[in-house]
Amino acid sequence: MLLSILLQSAAELGLAKMGAALGAGLATIGAGLGIGKIGGQAMDAIARQPEAKGDIQMNMILSAAFIEGVALFAVVVCGFIL
Repeated sequence: MLLSILLQSAAELGLAKMGAALGAGLATIGAGLGIGKIGGQAMDAIARQPEAKGDIQMNMILSAAFIEGVALFAVVVCGFIL
């Protein structure tokens, strides 16, 4: 089912546009997984060392912002291809 949909879109849109759309989707999924992992690990670290909560939260937010920025850049590049 999925393969037939991908093949139809490849025939209609061209391989470059299909690749750009898949790249944008993969960048978004990767960013979501990365930010989720950072949040989970930060909560574990705060549970182990509550006194370091401020430092852990600051590093978590900074890392999430960097990941989000890279993902946004990837989606914009894929959008330019479309």
